Amino acid sequence: MSEYNLIDFGAERAKRIHDLKDKRLNEVRQAFEQAMPLSQAKKNKPKGKPKKR
Repeated sequence: MSEYNLIDFGAERAKRIHDLKDKRLNEVRQAFEQAMPLSQAKKNKPKGKPKKR
């Protein structure tokens, strides 16, 4: 039985860090959407003065 279960700790750590950052990104995205809903932002475009030429 010379079968070894080798684990690439670098790759496992990178996956874990990626998952943590992904989770944080989703939390921030949800908080941002609650503060400024995207559907309203598209509908209520302020009509500013036209640029002077």
